[in-house]
Amino acid sequence: MTPKWEARPLREVSAISYGYTESASDQRVGPKFLRITDIQNDHVEWETVPYCPIASTEMDKYRLSNGDIVFARTGATTGKSFLVENPPDAVFASYLIRLRLQNGKLLPKFVWLFFQTDAYWKTVEEGSTGSAQGGFNATKLGNLSIPIPPIPEQRRITGVLDKAFAAIATAKANTEKNLQNARALFENYLQTVFTQRDHSWAETELGSLCGFVRGPFGGSLKKSIFVTGGYAVYEQQHAIYNRFDDVRYFIDGPKFNEMKRFELLPNDLIMSCSGTMGRVAIVPKGIRRGIINQALLKLTPTAKILNTFLKYWMESEGFQDALKEYSGGAAIQNVASVKILKEIRIPLPSIKEQRLVVNKLGAFCEEVQRLEANYHQKLVALEESKKSLLHEAFNGRL
Repeated sequence: MTPKWEARPLREVSAISYGYTESASDQRVGPKFLRITDIQNDHVEWETVPYCPIASTEMDKYRLSNGDIVFARTGATTGKSFLVENPPDAVFASYLIRLRLQNGKLLPKFVWLFFQTDAYWKTVEEGSTGSAQGGFNATKLGNLSIPIPPIPEQRRITGVLDKAFAAIATAKANTEKNLQNARALFENYLQTVFTQRDHSWAETELGSLCGFVRGPFGGSLKKSIFVTGGYAVYEQQHAIYNRFDDVRYFIDGPKFNEMKRFELLPNDLIMSCSGTMGRVAIVPKGIRRGIINQALLKLTPTAKILNTFLKYWMESEGFQDALKEYSGGAAIQNVASVKILKEIRIPLPSIKEQRLVVNKLGAFCEEVQRLEANYHQKLVALEESKKSLLHEAFNGRL
């Protein structure tokens, strides 16, 4: 920080207080009642915020004013802040902290930008240590030192950062759109492969092309039988994220032998069967020996079909639509019975043509993944540039 700038703890330049402990109400009897869940992405949709059930003047000390800064002090959003600008008649709840500037030495927008810096977030993390859900309090916030440049310099800094952050936000939005387009490009190509296929492709029931094993009933794998090491128990996360190295649960040898029917072998496919339904992964070589749990379906292809061809088809719109149809449309979807899944019809070319399809899709997939990696790197770089600008700004080098 430049030596010309004064620095003082926030408690000396602001009033810091906790909110009102009460439940919200749908009855329009009081001011709006801002809760921790109402603050999303530095923004509040006041129309959706409920009302406080008390309308008397005793609520005055909890009312929000233009320029207040409100913080989440617990839970997953600990430390997240919101700059109050032109609010309706509103009070704030007890899981929030309000900071109200005093003495006119600091601009609210300048202070709120300070709460986006790594220095601030380091304080939040240190204040949350040891709490299962995170936690931050008014004392730690008040002890945080903030630089105080002259008001004209604060205005200059906020103006520069506003302009820069608007450009970064636009670049991020464009990059995220490009990322979505790259994914859509592959999905469209995948769909085209199976809908505009050669008429020579036969159609056959899935049950004639692979073996099916649905995971055991939940009662077979109670947590009480798990051990600290041994044979792996594979879960939905392994199908969803296509990663097999992170295993949480294990069973011993006797239990594994009892449940050997559910053993997972290299080149098998697994599919998630509940909630996040229909995600597919091919089991790689070298995995830890183990079994599937109740939320997975194991498919073992016969010599008639390549596992990679089967995987691509199961990821296509045709199979995914059939899966949703047979799941019954429940709020929490579960895969239909194995008997029904076996009856789903799949287009099947010769093994030679399957290899051609797999090679084309693989090459296309690699190109899309390269694009996605580039876009992800750009998003990281944009976020880093934002952090760098904040660091320079609050160290007097902007």
